[in-house]
Amino acid sequence: MNSIVVVACFLMMSIVPFPQRVASAQTATPHITSRPMADNEDTVTDEDIQMLRKDIRSQRKQIIAANMNLSDSEAEKFWPVYEQYVSDLVKLNGTKYALIKQYIQTKGALNDTEAEAAVNQWVSVDQSVGELRKKYVPLFRKVLTARNTALFYQLDRRVQLMIDLQLASSIPMIQP
Repeated sequence: MNSIVVVACFLMMSIVPFPQRVASAQTATPHITSRPMADNEDTVTDEDIQMLRKDIRSQRKQIIAANMNLSDSEAEKFWPVYEQYVSDLVKLNGTKYALIKQYIQTKGALNDTEAEAAVNQWVSVDQSVGELRKKYVPLFRKVLTARNTALFYQLDRRVQLMIDLQLASSIPMIQP
């Protein structure tokens, strides 16, 4: 099984609403591994990544829907803004997934120049995502109460943290 596909399995378990899963997510101790990639690990294809990203978006939406408790009127206004937000987020995260794919395909064999470029790209994506979230606060606030806007951002951030943690733990550490 591709190492990146592990993310989909993890997210499948995460579809239940957060209130029932928060305690276990907060008390989990991540295991950091520094194992090198094996030569026989499967190659991640563009198709694998696209399918994974589609599954993640679907599951993210299910988690948001299960926890927001929106009225029909609120939902009618919220979901179009949410879809645009996710569309913008997908564009930004394309760089992150390209980096992951490159790292896996090269089995983590990066020279100093490649490693520095990868770090800079990764940090740039994180910064852009933060800017996107900030840009959307007033847009969500136009269609949601202040409390529901805060709830959305809590849920969105928790989902993203779970995805990031699973990605990070699925990818072997670079060897110094």
